[in-house]
Amino acid sequence: MVSNTDIIGTYNGKIDLVRNLTISPFSRAYTFSDSIYEVIPFYNRNFFYFDKHFTRLSNSLNALAIEINLQKVKDELYELLKHVTYQNGYIYYQISRGTDPIRNHIQVDGLEAETFGYILEHDYKTQELNIKIVDDLRWGRCDIKSTSLLANVMGMNEAKKENCQEIIMHRDGLITEAGASNIFFVIDGIICTPALGNNILPGITREILIELVRSEGMEIREDKFLIDDLLKSQSVWLTSSTKCIAPVRKIVNLDLNLDLNEPVMNRCIAILEKEFKSNSINL
Repeated sequence: MVSNTDIIGTYNGKIDLVRNLTISPFSRAYTFSDSIYEVIPFYNRNFFYFDKHFTRLSNSLNALAIEINLQKVKDELYELLKHVTYQNGYIYYQISRGTDPIRNHIQVDGLEAETFGYILEHDYKTQELNIKIVDDLRWGRCDIKSTSLLANVMGMNEAKKENCQEIIMHRDGLITEAGASNIFFVIDGIICTPALGNNILPGITREILIELVRSEGMEIREDKFLIDDLLKSQSVWLTSSTKCIAPVRKIVNLDLNLDLNEPVMNRCIAILEKEFKSNSINL
């Protein structure tokens, strides 16, 4: 495991080892989760679909009415990438409303937005997952990439006790998304994924994959789906910026074992891997 003493980070534009960065306990990210974040992958030291990630970051800021100079944000992201020697990884980048003089629900006027980020090496290899179905206990604006992730954390750590690496959440039987991913599954050759709404984060890898499979002439449905639909599926997989496509081996509380060699899923994996290697862009 990487020690945080080895991680390079940035705080309000200052580049240093994370262990040397000092953040106030009155940061609204710490006291209220009044902050958003983004995870931007890079491959061969080139960002992957940077513009899509940056647009989502900007949308999250607008949704929470956090004001910041976006050029400053870009500069910090570019600068972080210059400080590593490894080829593949990702940047975690967080923006809070700022630091209060003392904790208060209503922020004082004139707060300056606070930025924090770090860069980490990552091996983009296919992961095979066990997952568990859990109730979706999150707040009503999961389409905002906020740092308020307590329900996700609770569900994923409870599932870990059953040797699961992820969860699928539902509300009254209706599938929303995974704990840190979007979900896809195949029923009779058709790719299915829940349609976007306030209860689903618009994943960048999700968006890219949908564009790619449609360009390949594959059939895909974005719709409302029930947990019972998973029982009809031939394969299930999750997508995210760090997982790419992660096939699901087993859904433990449905007692469902899935085919890791299902052809539609494997075609999607191959398509996305090709795109990842050919469209990482040097900024």
